[in-house]
Amino acid sequence: MENWLKQSGASGLNGLELADFSDTGRGVRTLRRFEEGEKILTIPHGVLWTVKHAYADPLLGPALRSTRPPLSVDDTLATYILFVRSCGSGYDGLRSHVAALPASYTSSIFFAEAELEVCAGTSLYTTTKQLDRQIKDDYRGLVARLFGRHQELFPPDKFTIEDYKWALCTVWSRAMDFQLPDGDSIRLLAPFADMLNHSSEVKQCHAYNALSRNLSILAGKNYESGDQVFINYGPIPNNRLLRLYGFIVPGNPNDSYDLVLMTNPMAPFFEQKHKLWLSAGLDSTSTISLTLTDPLPRSVLRYLRIQRLHESDLAIIAPHQSDVAVEKISDSNEVEVLQFLVESISTLLDGFGTQLEKLEEQLAEGFYSPEGNAWSAAHVSLGEQRVLRLTRKTAEDLLAAVESGSGNGRGLLSAPAQCANCENASVQLMQCGRCNKVMYCGRACQVAHYKEHKAMCLATGSKNGFNRN
Repeated sequence: MENWLKQSGASGLNGLELADFSDTGRGVRTLRRFEEGEKILTIPHGVLWTVKHAYADPLLGPALRSTRPPLSVDDTLATYILFVRSCGSGYDGLRSHVAALPASYTSSIFFAEAELEVCAGTSLYTTTKQLDRQIKDDYRGLVARLFGRHQELFPPDKFTIEDYKWALCTVWSRAMDFQLPDGDSIRLLAPFADMLNHSSEVKQCHAYNALSRNLSILAGKNYESGDQVFINYGPIPNNRLLRLYGFIVPGNPNDSYDLVLMTNPMAPFFEQKHKLWLSAGLDSTSTISLTLTDPLPRSVLRYLRIQRLHESDLAIIAPHQSDVAVEKISDSNEVEVLQFLVESISTLLDGFGTQLEKLEEQLAEGFYSPEGNAWSAAHVSLGEQRVLRLTRKTAEDLLAAVESGSGNGRGLLSAPAQCANCENASVQLMQCGRCNKVMYCGRACQVAHYKEHKAMCLATGSKNGFNRN
């Protein structure tokens, strides 16, 4: 592969080599010293795997162009990889890259049922089950729309569902995504560069040049000769790392739980509430990530406040729906929302196959084979339960504050009073004179925040006997 890349115009390969490491497996090692920020590798546009390259292929392209509706980006790249792998001759360079790819992956869709059950109750468990069904449906669609229509290009024995899953995991675990200056985006695979392993300790160090269309890797830190070179995938939680890349980071500070909020379209006043959700930047079905740093995002409370609105509240808010407030609506609404949240989170936690304390004990005692699938699943469960417990504790604290009358009227997401516009808590604040529910550090912030605050200010003010002429 390296000789093909050099002949194709790649640069930097003389300072790097593929190597096996005890902690990460296959990766890239330096052959000399590199300074942070130094360009260490460039892969030219001509050898990248992209949708455009697939469509430009003289054999594969016509079949892809005749497929309606067009394949997704991931299905196009997966088909391209399998097509090259299946070819008996030609494509020597690309085939050398395919030959260097892992023969198997440890993504969660390849887990045995018993291994996946270790993380029962997690969002990863649910997503993996859904993904497995989706892959089967997508494969049947590919056979009907493409593979079965062009068996001379896609021999059935080399395009099985297991082959398809392998190719999808190749794309998920090795593709890089870039936003282009014109607003479009590109997903690509870069030979050799895709062998770089992840580390959160290096700076983001990969870049795509929209003019040259080349992929470059910079040194994310200082390297000595013999060091492993890393790339930073970003702040990714363990549930996503295991689903896409097949590994986890113990004690991952980016752990999260994907909370799905939904309302039955047959529920009372659904249409009115749906308009309010849209005004608040949400939808009737919204998935919101709970994290260790933000265990109860404002968007969760915004959604539930609207969901729990009663007819009397809707009558007040409806005339101002374009300016719907996302603050606390009323004490009774807030109590109902927070009680529901505490109960729902408790139910979610009860649904985990193994509770947090037991998992911690099992991991400490070596109950699971280190680095094995069950071990990885246990860490995902551990992380998601920690997030959910923190979410429940936050909701319980907020509920206690509302019930004791000590709430600050802004959703109670911060203990000290702060400006509703700029969130400054270090200066003397003034209350909104109409509703007495929010505070500002000055007139400028009050004016700037009025569009967001207007609807509930008018509604609360009218309840308090205020009228606006």
